[in-house]
Amino acid sequence: MGSMVTYSVKLPRELRERMKEIGVDWAEFIRETIKAKIEEEERRKSSEKLDLIRAKAGKVSTDEILLWLREDRQR
Repeated sequence: MGSMVTYSVKLPRELRERMKEIGVDWAEFIRETIKAKIEEEERRKSSEKLDLIRAKAGKVSTDEILLWLREDRQR
C-alpha cells in the first residue's frame, strides 16, 4: 500500500460504543470495504462500456466465426 491519508467519519456515539464491544480492526475493515466498493463500481462501468461496444458492433453469424477460425488455423 502506498502513502496513506486520513479520512474522518462522524458516527453516532451509540454506534461508536457498540463498535468498541466488537473485536474488529475497524480501520482495516473500512479500508477493505472501500476497496471492494471501488472495484465493484469499476467492474460495473466496464460492463456498461462493453455493452455499448457490443451494441455498436452488431451480430456476427456462427458461420462467419467458423470461417475466421478455419482461416486462422491455416496460417
